[in-house]
Amino acid sequence: MTLLDKDGVRLTVDDVIATVTLAGPAKRNAQSPAMWRALAEAGTLLPGTVRIVVLRGEGKSFSAGLDRQAFTPEGFDGEPSFLDMARGTDSELDATIAEYQEAFTWWRRTDLVSIAAVQGHAIGAGFQLALACDLRVCADDAQFAMRETSLGLVPDLTGTHPLVSLVGYARALEICATGRYVHADEAERIGLANLVVPAADLEGAVADLAAALVAAPRDAVIETKALLAGAVSRTYEEQRAAERAAQARRLRDLAGLGE
Repeated sequence: MTLLDKDGVRLTVDDVIATVTLAGPAKRNAQSPAMWRALAEAGTLLPGTVRIVVLRGEGKSFSAGLDRQAFTPEGFDGEPSFLDMARGTDSELDATIAEYQEAFTWWRRTDLVSIAAVQGHAIGAGFQLALACDLRVCADDAQFAMRETSLGLVPDLTGTHPLVSLVGYARALEICATGRYVHADEAERIGLANLVVPAADLEGAVADLAAALVAAPRDAVIETKALLAGAVSRTYEEQRAAERAAQARRLRDLAGLGE
């Protein structure tokens, strides 16, 4: 069932698994503000029964990053150009960037597990979109790069927090500041990729992972994801207490004593 198909974004749902496809292969799924709004809308359209969201890109690349039209003086039709944004007030500029970020924020909702299926290039905004997901399964031709610093900008589409969490501060700084390519084998070695497979096997590997994830009871997965997501910001003793509270909820639910 197709719930959305516009501005280079297609959302389909098959039972408990939703697929969000970047559908602009002619431009290697280059991103634009219109695409970001469509991605944000896709998050609001998910049925409550969905447990897994797969994010994929059509064609040879996952996403080559921001469409180069953004860097022209006129920018995109109907959108503020970079120059227009720079001339705005602090609050206007902040609000514009915050709107763009909405495309990247819903993938880690605790009621979902999101999987990025990455092949070919995942550059800049493409890299950050892959980082927005909980898990990343990569083809052996995947190449990640954070090119924003090379352009005099910073990664501002929510990618810095998960990148540091995955690979550590020093390596994240080196990757971002140099803008170099991280190939699939290194991505797996440093924890950026959960799994690397031959390109021909990418779709099957993602399907297998999705099936394994839905095998466990949904509420147990939701509680576990919330525990792990909050672990970094809690002390050891706070995490122990969070584990006890979560397990108490599970036990009561399994015993038929939940609220």
